[in-house]
Amino acid sequence: MPQHAQKVGNVLIPVGDLDKAIAFYSEALGLAVKFRDGDRFAALDGGGVTVALVAGPEQVAGAVTAPSYKVGDIEAAVNDLTGAGAELVTGPEAGPHETRAVLRDPSGNVLVLYSPM
Repeated sequence: MPQHAQKVGNVLIPVGDLDKAIAFYSEALGLAVKFRDGDRFAALDGGGVTVALVAGPEQVAGAVTAPSYKVGDIEAAVNDLTGAGAELVTGPEAGPHETRAVLRDPSGNVLVLYSPM
């Protein structure tokens, strides 16, 4: 059985206002901001996993919180997971920092696969 997931790289949290979300997660919750990409994305240190605040076009999983798994070969991972009952929602497609695909598991939960460019 192939093992594609190298790690949970991010937990994607959709937000409407990135500034307000960063203030909440960094100031109120205490997570350190690692990286910000304009008004679309911010990465915060979640202690071993990145809490990714996503706005606008970066809400690739829609308006739901979704784990994002780093994989070595995204095409092979998508093929194996769809063969195991997952539904491909979008991708694989190039994003601003990675190639990514959005899937639903057999229970309907959204997950994202990504591979660095």
